[in-house]
Amino acid sequence: MYKKLNNLGFVIGVFFIIISLILIIGGFVSKVLAHKLNFYTGFTFLVFGILMAFLNKNNEDVKPVDS
Repeated sequence: MYKKLNNLGFVIGVFFIIISLILIIGGFVSKVLAHKLNFYTGFTFLVFGILMAFLNKNNEDVKPVDS
């Protein structure tokens, strides 16, 4: 788990997933946030977050360069 937190793509993906869930759930719960732009942005952020978090390249096989 901690190795995933060192991967910047995973952290950015989780951030976008959290923001998208706030926008989507807020759009369903609150009438103030129920705009089409919030839903479009929420679903776009959700797709982007999933792509960043789970489809990124795993760099465990790369050995660090000794200097």
